[in-house]
Amino acid sequence: MNTRNILRGATAASLFAVAAFAHSEATGVVRERMEAMEEMRDAVKRVTPMMSGAAAYDPQAVRAAARAIEGHSGEALTRLFPEGSLQPVSEARPEIWSDWARFSALADQLGVAARGLDMAAGNGRHGGPVGGMMGGGGMMGAGMMGGQTAPGMGMSAEAIGQMPADAAFAMTTQVCAACHDRFRAEDD
Repeated sequence: MNTRNILRGATAASLFAVAAFAHSEATGVVRERMEAMEEMRDAVKRVTPMMSGAAAYDPQAVRAAARAIEGHSGEALTRLFPEGSLQPVSEARPEIWSDWARFSALADQLGVAARGLDMAAGNGRHGGPVGGMMGGGGMMGAGMMGGQTAPGMGMSAEAIGQMPADAAFAMTTQVCAACHDRFRAEDD
């Protein structure tokens, strides 16, 4: 193992330690939402290699990830953000409450996109890079279109479900990115 890999491993370990510490310091609804976000992150991480072609495609694993994400979307997500729930360890920005309509719409769209991903799982991958059908930008990099909404806002789960799974996955993760861009504090 070379020095660069050792440093990368140490950096990753320290980031995990910081996140674990933040979670241990969180209480109540802030802790609940941190755990929900972690479950969604883990679901995305499990299928990302499949979507990029780095791992064998498994439609059942994609469905499981989609269902995990959907289970934490919409009202299940918004209920975890009661007004004023900004403990020091929270990564939520106050803009959540001043722009509740946008936050709530993104939480709902996340559910629609995840439902669409569940339906698209049987379609397989398009074969190109994740996000290829979305006009580029990659899985998480596209964020908000025009700074306003996530890609696919207004699309039905059924329409998303007709896409190749990698395109549906890109839409789902872009909804996450749009929400994070606007409503999540940057890591220091």
